[in-house]
Amino acid sequence: MTSSLKPALPLSTDLHTNISRLREALGDSPDIIIRLLDMQVTQDHLSIALLYIDGLVQSESIHKHLIEPLLNVQATEQTSEQYCGVLEILQQTISVGELYEAKYDNELLNAILEGSTVILVDGFDEAFFACTNGWEKRAIEEPQSQTVIRGPKESFTEDIRTNLTLLRRKIKSADLRFESMKIGRYTRTEIILAYLDGVSNEKVLSEARRRLKLIDTDSILESAYIEEFIEDKGYTPFPTMLNTERPDTAAAGLLEGQIIIMVDGTPFALVAPVTFFKFLQSSEDYYQRYDIASFVRLIRYASFFVSMLLPSLYIAITTFHQEMLPTTLLISLAAQREGVPFPALVEAFLMEITFEVLREAGVRMPRVVGPAISIVGALVLGQAAVQAGLVSAAMVIVVSFTAISNFVTPAINLAVAARLIRFMLMLLAGLLGLFGILFGCMFILIHMCSLKSFGLPYMAPISPFIPSNVKDIFIRLPWWKLITRPLVLTKNVYRQRPTAKNPKKK
Repeated sequence: MTSSLKPALPLSTDLHTNISRLREALGDSPDIIIRLLDMQVTQDHLSIALLYIDGLVQSESIHKHLIEPLLNVQATEQTSEQYCGVLEILQQTISVGELYEAKYDNELLNAILEGSTVILVDGFDEAFFACTNGWEKRAIEEPQSQTVIRGPKESFTEDIRTNLTLLRRKIKSADLRFESMKIGRYTRTEIILAYLDGVSNEKVLSEARRRLKLIDTDSILESAYIEEFIEDKGYTPFPTMLNTERPDTAAAGLLEGQIIIMVDGTPFALVAPVTFFKFLQSSEDYYQRYDIASFVRLIRYASFFVSMLLPSLYIAITTFHQEMLPTTLLISLAAQREGVPFPALVEAFLMEITFEVLREAGVRMPRVVGPAISIVGALVLGQAAVQAGLVSAAMVIVVSFTAISNFVTPAINLAVAARLIRFMLMLLAGLLGLFGILFGCMFILIHMCSLKSFGLPYMAPISPFIPSNVKDIFIRLPWWKLITRPLVLTKNVYRQRPTAKNPKKK
């Protein structure tokens, strides 16, 4: 992506001309700091200007590593003979870590906007810029949306350098690779493609690079922008890329052969390729005992299907298939619905939409009153609706249990997909009963089998069936049984010795 300064013009030998062009390109903004220095280098009297944006740089680093060395430079005749010219003397004098040369004004403009300090020298048509970026950043905190009872209590932040460090701490290997690119004509957002060399599949890497390079847009403000641009099929409620704010989840993905896409300015990284079953797994599954983890994982699967099917099943049975209910239960439900003026379908839609409104209100309200609004609102409205005869008590129980089951899903984007599908199945149940639900489930299953994530079948390893990978899908076997990686996308299939035995056995 090119910068907003067009076209790129070579620098002038006049210092004030270069300063004026840069200030004009930046709109003469008040946060542009210009520091002029006069110094004596060998026989030359030089005028030097330092330009940077206040708030994007480390002021202490500029004074310590740029201004002080330049003011204290002591260049002798021997020094001038040792180096080729004045610019090389200055380059050797500056003690900042990274220093780059530039000959065009757009290079300097991009450097200033990224937090670097530009060094202009009067009489020369080339300049330097030093990496002095440093701005206020959020500290590493506990994850807000992906919490665990047992496991690391750290999450990614909005600073991409901090996120890279968190990954480096997890994977201390020279095979960990980071590829950087900038996307967005105005934002020039830094994107990092992370992978484990020798483990990640080259075809997936090449495809990811190709899709990222094809993105041509004004701005990238969050990783969701990237997700929508590069996902395989956009017209589906099911997510085909996993987002995570946990470094351990990202590191586990790298070790399994997946790639990680990190975006500067957001704590959520993208993991690809993924299957449907990845969204029902939690990082805590691998920190608990395998029997406990398997039990909790089965509860998640059951809760996911309950969150999709329970209201539609209630509508279908009470409307078309009353003979499936025991007589006592049927009489109880009939008595509750005696004064309800709406059919079961309308009753369910009213309750579901009311709960969605309460859920959204609880999220958008300030944290102090948000939980109170959602809890008290649900209790008061539910009780009042039953007493007013607008809905039956059984429907309140069904909708409440459905909502609670929806919260069990670890991935919020899959939970939202279940909420959307729920309304479609409710409509089919109200029209065709159980046959409508069966038709909807068949359509959803066929659609899911047609999805792919960077070439990986979305329902793998069930469709296509891969027996060696089923051991970490519905249940988790002990670690010493998980010999192969769950995603067969690489030649490096084994993550531990195939001949390894249970260490507990003698």
